[in-house]
Amino acid sequence: MKAIQAIRLAGGALIVAFSVSAWAQGNDTGAAPATSQSSKQANHALEKKVRAALDHAKDIKVENILVRARGGAVTLEGTVPDSSQVDKAAQVAQGVAGVTSVKNALTIKEPGQ
Repeated sequence: MKAIQAIRLAGGALIVAFSVSAWAQGNDTGAAPATSQSSKQANHALEKKVRAALDHAKDIKVENILVRARGGAVTLEGTVPDSSQVDKAAQVAQGVAGVTSVKNALTIKEPGQ
């Protein structure tokens, strides 16, 4: 009877040991950093493309506009001198290849404020 309990106890301990070992390893692969790096590069390239499009657009003061991109989603932050530039900046950003959505967080700050 004691031998059966000892075998069950040893078997249970082995199952727990293997479970903890497998859980600790996870499914981390070496490809994750490369994917992360390439997505960062793609986001940066898209930010530059949107910024260039805003620079070339007429009637938009881009000095105080910050462009952020994450997987095709672009966020415009900062200030512009009048409300017409808020809408125009969003339209220009949406027209850039690779942009899937635009969050417009621009605010109006009149010159001299």
